[in-house]
Amino acid sequence: MASASLAERSGISEATLKRLEGGDGAVAFGSLARILYVLGELGRLERLLDTATDELGIQLADEQLPKRVRARKTSGAM
Repeated sequence: MASASLAERSGISEATLKRLEGGDGAVAFGSLARILYVLGELGRLERLLDTATDELGIQLADEQLPKRVRARKTSGAM
């Protein structure tokens, strides 16, 4: 598909498409999603964002969990 046609069908400008192709991180994430939708590849984005399969994210979240906390001992005398 020609880039002009892809840009038009995605609802973005050709300049935005070229910036995205060049790796410009300032391009809106929605623009990438629109392009993937037009190309029939939106499933790739869904798999990328699936937190259930994000091993690094799960590991980092586990590290943030509180460690075992022991209950305070209370003295029998009051």
